[in-house]
Amino acid sequence: MVTMGRRLVWAAGVLLAAFAFVVPAHATEPIKVGFSMSLTGGLAGGGKPSLLAMQMWRDDVNARGGLLGRPVELVYYDDQSTPANVPAIYTKLIDVDKCDFVVSAYGTGQIVPAMPIVIQHDKLFMALFGTAVNDNFHYDKYFQILPNGKDTAIAPSFGFFEVAMTMNPRPKTVALVAADAEYAQNVIGGARRVVKDLGLKVVYDKSYPPSTVDYTPIMRAVQATKPDIVYVASYPPDSVGIIKAAHEIGLKARIFGGGMIGLAFTPIKQQLGPLLNGIVAYDVYVPEPTMKFPGVEDFLKRYQAKAPAAGVDPLGYYLPPFAYAEMQILGEAITRTASLDQAKIAEYIHSHSFETVVGDVKFADNGEWEKSRVLFVQYQDISGNDLDQFRKAGTQVILYPPTFKSGNFRYPYSAAP
Repeated sequence: MVTMGRRLVWAAGVLLAAFAFVVPAHATEPIKVGFSMSLTGGLAGGGKPSLLAMQMWRDDVNARGGLLGRPVELVYYDDQSTPANVPAIYTKLIDVDKCDFVVSAYGTGQIVPAMPIVIQHDKLFMALFGTAVNDNFHYDKYFQILPNGKDTAIAPSFGFFEVAMTMNPRPKTVALVAADAEYAQNVIGGARRVVKDLGLKVVYDKSYPPSTVDYTPIMRAVQATKPDIVYVASYPPDSVGIIKAAHEIGLKARIFGGGMIGLAFTPIKQQLGPLLNGIVAYDVYVPEPTMKFPGVEDFLKRYQAKAPAAGVDPLGYYLPPFAYAEMQILGEAITRTASLDQAKIAEYIHSHSFETVVGDVKFADNGEWEKSRVLFVQYQDISGNDLDQFRKAGTQVILYPPTFKSGNFRYPYSAAP
């Protein structure tokens, strides 16, 4: 009996010891967040600073003890700015790496090819700056951090035309120029709707192939139609080429700009310098006094201190605060639900608002922001290529929306210094 008792005690001790080793090991297993990111190629100017912001969020969360008592690990692969690479990456992230959550790369063209994989696996999907992506998929676990508002297709043009219609005399004609690629075609489609509602006459409406390198013939053709308004939907390399061509031919439009991606990237601002003067462009954050959200200045200070070593956009106004904010939202939803259940977390995100470094965020039923907060800024008084001028208020004046307006519209574009 004594021997049997000792055996039972010994067995119980072994079980307890095994349990003691198993539970902590499970408790410290990381929560994996996976994504593709454009770290090389044409979108790297946006992808690399976005990655730095996400790494900052991971470090901040882990310094506070992680999520649900577990550390956070980021698992990511370079998609080389090539949409065709994206499906295989997300398949690996989910099936091989066993990531608990997936988020998107930067940009519409990289988000769209990930969607079928994400939907097939019924995963929550936080997306970084996609335009009108969910208009076709109608996926209930999709959430997008770009502040377009519910009608996402018109957001990159509506405010531009609202500004344009304040000119006296009222403009009558418009030229529409767009890249023949996903984002630009979504945007120019929305612009056509806005133009039609305003009763403007379209005198030019053409798309150019992504392989275009010389934009002078395009801008000469635009100039020949003598438009009051020139609205462009373009990607970073195109935006630079189009602006240089417009300057070269002496474009005579009264207002010029639009959904020109890339102008918000600091290296492009420095490259173009005073060629930006007078342009009215789509943006999401600039250091104007009307945009002092709680936490954003601290975040940018920390980001800017890390940027030189990381070799990324030194100011980080355009994407990094939003990349950090989307991860804030995901982290808060995991914490509040005390769960990794995708459906439960999606339901929580749909039903709650979130305080982030880019302000309060509330999602509509289609996963877009409930209210639009897209900015249209005008570049003013830029001189030379000095970086520090872009840190100051007054060089990127907010014209729209009225809530954030920080300066006055100067026109015509052709009179810009």
